[in-house]
Parts: sequence; C-alpha cells; structure tokens
Amino acid sequence: MKIGIVGMGAIGGWLAAALAAAGHEVSGLARGQTLLALQTQGLLFSSGEQTQAWPIRAHENAADLGPQDLVILALKAQTLPQVAPKLAPMIGPDTLVMSAMNGVPWWFFQGFGGALAGSHLQAVDPQGLIAQAIPADQVLGCVVHGSSSTVAPGHVRLNFGQGLILGEPRGGLSPRLSKWVAIFQQAGLAAKASEQIQFDTWYKLWGNLTMNPISALTGATSDLILGDPLVRNLMSQIMEEAKTMGAKLGLRFDQTPEDRHQVTEKLGRFKTSMLQDAEAGRPIELDALVTAVQEIGRLTQTPTPFTDALLGLTRLRFQGP
Repeated sequence: MKIGIVGMGAIGGWLAAALAAAGHEVSGLARGQTLLALQTQGLLFSSGEQTQAWPIRAHENAADLGPQDLVILALKAQTLPQVAPKLAPMIGPDTLVMSAMNGVPWWFFQGFGGALAGSHLQAVDPQGLIAQAIPADQVLGCVVHGSSSTVAPGHVRLNFGQGLILGEPRGGLSPRLSKWVAIFQQAGLAAKASEQIQFDTWYKLWGNLTMNPISALTGATSDLILGDPLVRNLMSQIMEEAKTMGAKLGLRFDQTPEDRHQVTEKLGRFKTSMLQDAEAGRPIELDALVTAVQEIGRLTQTPTPFTDALLGLTRLRFQGP
C-alpha cells in the first residue's frame, strides 16, 4: 500500500517504521532538520538495544508525494488547520485519511452526538479549514496507545505500547475499517476496530485532559502530580465534569477518577508530551485537549468551573493574556 505520513515526529516515525518494515511504500511529509535527516540517513528507529534505518521517501510538498492509499495525520493538533489545505495532492477519491493525534478531533461530531451531530468544534477547527480540506466520508479515526519519543530529527525510539484503535466516525464496522486494522496487525501493531471510536477518544482524553496541562504548568512529573492530594483532587473534579458531559453524549464508563489515577501511577514516573513540548519551547496542544472539552461542556449544558480554571491558567501561562 502507498501510505503517506504527515508529521514525522515520535508517533509518525514509529508508525512509518512499522509499516516500512512490513513492506509498504511509506512516504513522509516533513520539513527542516527532520526532512534533511530523512533524505540523507533515512528514518532511524530504535527499540530496546536495536536501531535500524528505513529508507523513507520524504518531501516538504504534498505534490511531490502524490495520491496515497492512506494518509496518516500524526502532527500536533494546533498545526492541522494550516497544514490540511495543503494536503490535496495526497488525497485522491479513494484515499482514507486517518487522524492519529491527541485530544478531540475535528470529526468528533460527524454522524455522532444525537442532537449535536454535525456540530462544528471551534476550538479545533476555528475557520473550518480542516473540514473543507478533508472529505468527511474519507476519514478514519484512530486512538494511539503507545509511547515513543524523538531522539533527534529523523530518529524515533519506541518506549512502550503498540496499541491502535481504529474506527469510523459514523460508527459501526465497515470493510475498509477491517482492511486497515488487518494491515496494521500484519505490521506488528496491536490494532483493533472500535464500533464507536468517539468512546475510545473520550476515554483516552479523560486522563490527558488533566495530567498534561498540569504538568506543563508546574514542570512536575506524573508521580509528583498524583502524589499531591490537593492536585489529585483537582484532577478528579475536572474529570468528573468531563465524565458528566460524556455521559450526556452516550459515552458512559463506570471507572472513577481515582480508578484512573491508580492506573496512571502504575506507569511510573514520566514526563507528559505537553511538558516535553513546554520545556522545548514548542506550542502546546491546549485547544484539542482542554478548550474543546470546555466547548463540549457548553454544547451539552454541563457546568465546567474546574475545567475553566485549568484552561484559563494554562492559556495565560503559554499564550499570554
């Protein structure tokens, strides 16, 4: 298959290496030092003690890559409105576009949400540029459950986990969904299909919603954040707000915030991706992770005083007044 990956960072590089190893024709849309590294040394992928180089066709312009069977979006959510309109040369009439990004995606209410179905999320697609650029019926949702990191431009290391959950935004199973789940499984990834990908998206977000911005605000690792009872309680209050609005959308789960905290504690001490971005001076994924949740709170008429406070503090710290 011809697979184009937009965003050759930690997640994009990991997926590119797995798919290239399985024999697929993998291309990367990149720029700057990452583009230079991919064109000169190939994609370096490390797992355990082993590092291997994979030749990846890399270009800065989508027109140089041409139509793909699958386009994987693995970039930061805040950059997608600027990038999406430039992807047209990669998206043919039969191309599927799979989002593998953190937070609430632009397609969240496509064919989902009851009375809110079709709602436009201002927080993640403020001018509607993403929706205009990517045909709704060519979208596949994806939730990533794995950790990888960028060692250097063009060099990615897999830390742990290889889980992918794929689903149709409109729900249910489809032949094309089953086909791509099988392709990812054949590439050695723990892929599975979901009949309601919004549930899996919301459930992952339920943890990232609090840990990520609090870590960026404080500079603290996960163990210190969960070890402070006041901060832990604040996280629980925010998670209860998100759980309530999720239930109104039919995204119900029995787990409590404390249950989720205990799961996170088992991962040990780590720095969130948002903290790593903050330390590197890169923009953070605030809107997809927090602003979108506040917006969904308004759409579902759910009070969000704790979410509002976290959003305001984080926005003030990283975006200014």
